[in-house]
Amino acid sequence: MTAAAPPLPMRHLSPVGLVLADLLLAGAVAALCWYAAIEVPQPPASGLHEPPLVSALAGLALGAPVALRRQRPLIATAVVLVGVAATLVTGVIPDYAVAAPLTAAGSVLYAVALSRPARRSLPVLAVCVVVTSVALLPVTPSPFGPGSLGTAFAALVLGAAWGVGWTVRERRAAARRSTERAVQEERLRIAREVHDIVAHGMGLIAVQAAVANHIAEERPQQARESLRVIESTSRGALAELRRVLGTLRPEPDLEPIPGLADLPALVERTRAAGVPVDLRLRGAAEVPEAVGLAVFRIVQESLTNVVKHAGSARCRVEVALTPGEVRIEVRDDGHPPLGRRDPAGQGLVGMRERVALYGGEFQAGPSDGAGYVVLATLPYGGAA
Repeated sequence: MTAAAPPLPMRHLSPVGLVLADLLLAGAVAALCWYAAIEVPQPPASGLHEPPLVSALAGLALGAPVALRRQRPLIATAVVLVGVAATLVTGVIPDYAVAAPLTAAGSVLYAVALSRPARRSLPVLAVCVVVTSVALLPVTPSPFGPGSLGTAFAALVLGAAWGVGWTVRERRAAARRSTERAVQEERLRIAREVHDIVAHGMGLIAVQAAVANHIAEERPQQARESLRVIESTSRGALAELRRVLGTLRPEPDLEPIPGLADLPALVERTRAAGVPVDLRLRGAAEVPEAVGLAVFRIVQESLTNVVKHAGSARCRVEVALTPGEVRIEVRDDGHPPLGRRDPAGQGLVGMRERVALYGGEFQAGPSDGAGYVVLATLPYGGAA
């Protein structure tokens, strides 16, 4: 059984604090109901009144279950409802003091609405209204019929208590859904980052390892150069992985986020893998950090595909900066086998998702002549 969630002002309290708060509320309700029970009906019908012990027991019967409303809301509601009916029918609590037992009923009904879905808490509300109304009928005459004003007041109080509990429950559910959605989006972002880092780094390493293995005996100097590229690429990939995975830890991230300024180094690593790359940066607009990261990852993934699929093709990278928009074009002139690029591959999917985050446009496919081209436009709403 799920315990009732704490009300909004108490959400920062510890479990012990919540228990103490419920005990205080139970004591206040018990005192209120006891005070209502010791009141003598006006005018006294017979000059008789129940013994003080009965008044104290009535207050205790109505207040004590409130202390359990968080752990056992349905049981607490049933016990309070029996106490409300008994005290009203017997006249232990006079009809003009009906607000006291309704306070007890409303306290537990709030917990029911807070801890149970509407399809389960609404029947409980209906039972509470019916039982309280029946208990008030014999003792609350009015010009509109027996007990009509008292039953309307009881229904209003109980309905308000249930409504507050249901509203708080719905607000928390909406906040929880929003948090889960944000967590899912962050997981997808980290997955894209890890994919781009690993795909680029491992692609370069695989190419250089194959080259080194092929020429190790004939050209050892060039093989050593390939090993140096492997070393620097693996170190860079590990550093980026530590930065990305560091977002999962509470420690602050001190590694710089890749951006436009890192494109020349990225191009140099690709050149070291044996692919001639020409980089052209046009414009001087400042872009937000997140946009710079997206541009870097799109270029990185495009170059990774060139290294993996286009062989020794030449590649041209153009990044045009204007206030409010970044345009990216990565074009190679390779002659790969038919179908070398999977349009549903994770790399292309990741690039499309990055562009979609900014409402931009993305195209990737064979160029008019030989080779392959990636075009992306990232709008960002003005100069940073």
